[in-house]
Amino acid sequence: MTVLPGCRAVCFDLDGTLIDSYEAIAASVNHVRTQHRLGPLSIMEIKNFVGRGPNYLLEHTLPDFRGEPDLVSYRGHHPSVMLEKTVLLPGAAEGLQALHGLDKLLALCSNKPRQFSRAILQHLKIERYFTVVLGPEDVERIKPAPDMLLCALARLGVSPSEALYVGDMTVDIACARAAGVSVWAVATGSDDAAALAAVRPDRILSGLGQLIEAEGPDT
Repeated sequence: MTVLPGCRAVCFDLDGTLIDSYEAIAASVNHVRTQHRLGPLSIMEIKNFVGRGPNYLLEHTLPDFRGEPDLVSYRGHHPSVMLEKTVLLPGAAEGLQALHGLDKLLALCSNKPRQFSRAILQHLKIERYFTVVLGPEDVERIKPAPDMLLCALARLGVSPSEALYVGDMTVDIACARAAGVSVWAVATGSDDAAALAAVRPDRILSGLGQLIEAEGPDT
């Protein structure tokens, strides 16, 4: 498998890229909604708001979002469902293992709180592949700003020209472009293939299974 010529590091988003966590996220959103005396939303009604951080998620799923009290409620509930209701996406474990076997440095850059990401990586037995795991607590600005990706590269000791970012959303593509990093998108998450194509990633994969087969970027 050749990821990119000269590529030393591959950075990944989490939700919708490596894992399907939408059922867990929906459960916690609906937990907060019950406290507002609101009925539940479906996973599909919530899915499009995932990936831009908890504030964005709750602002768009609660008509009367109360700020910190709702965030505290969401974060307090989520550990009770996030492991049971989260699964690896097809090809994720195999892709990580293959990249690790090629001595690629791997990092996680997600707008999900870092403690949640680490717990999920441990539960799914893929944490060992990652040298760096970052969340919104680690940077001044979350994605689509480039801060998290640039921070990961600095910790890995890798330049932007030596890295690839893999994500499922237009915010991931914008983050990579702002950081000067090549970017591949997987149409397995919050944004569909048409939305991803509109912002022109270097390659669009139907799933992470294609990551193992990839021979270079399509532009």
